[in-house]
Amino acid sequence: MRPDPERRILLPVAALFTGAVAWGLLWYPYRVLEQAQVNGAVAAAATYFIALLLGLGAFRGELRMAHVLGGECWLLLGIGLFAGWSNLAYVLGVIHGEVMRVLLLFYLAPLWTVLFSRFFLRERLSAPGYLVIAVSLAGAVTMLWEPASGSLLPSSYGDWMGVSAGFMFALMNVLSRKDQRHTVRLKSVAVWVGVTLIGFAYSLFLPGGLLPAGISAGHCLLLLGLGVIVFAVSIAMQYGVTHVPANRAIVIMLSELAVAAVAAHYLTDEVMTPRSWVGGTLIVSASLFSARMNRAPDG
Repeated sequence: MRPDPERRILLPVAALFTGAVAWGLLWYPYRVLEQAQVNGAVAAAATYFIALLLGLGAFRGELRMAHVLGGECWLLLGIGLFAGWSNLAYVLGVIHGEVMRVLLLFYLAPLWTVLFSRFFLRERLSAPGYLVIAVSLAGAVTMLWEPASGSLLPSSYGDWMGVSAGFMFALMNVLSRKDQRHTVRLKSVAVWVGVTLIGFAYSLFLPGGLLPAGISAGHCLLLLGLGVIVFAVSIAMQYGVTHVPANRAIVIMLSELAVAAVAAHYLTDEVMTPRSWVGGTLIVSASLFSARMNRAPDG
């Protein structure tokens, strides 16, 4: 039987949408853990380690060296490293910065995706592609410009984490799209390994131990629950970005912003400035335009 074309399209789109909704809410449990003296890097590493253990048990049949090293194994290594940086930076950004501001800066990812798609996927940059670059840059300038100093660089730790998370996510997204030799499961394992290693490595430079001595059973259960959710969401996201064009995937994931905006309104007292709203609107507009890009590769 031939696969149903509609089903082939809807499943990866639904997977991306589900993952985006989940990430629009997951920042709050990480903030709860931070308030319990569980550092964000430690929490990220621990939850992804739990996801890794689940993945090793569930996918043990695919973890033969022939499968891992088959094809272009450097792509799998890159997916793990860049996903590790992206996810850790995301967690640290939403913990220590303003949630919506960090997320909007993260969604500069279409700008980076345009550039990486040209280099790795040999996709020609069409007129909408140049428009994505222009509108994204206008949004970034609007959000980041400090009139007093005239600086365009991110002015806070949270801003830096948001920008770098989006940059690394775009790179991981494009590499995952390019890597059609490794399965979604292997790519998910690479993500879990990457976040675990980078998170624990970062934690070594933090004062104190990895987990506070007096951590409660409730917070341990929260870590465990987050690990299970990360396990499921990672598979959904990797399935989505593997089967959906890179620039279209980032647009579907914009639903994360709506979920995060509602959650931040009710769970925090953060208020965005008018300039941040204008810059954010430009960034979101650029993401929407990116879906209209001509993705045909060079001959």
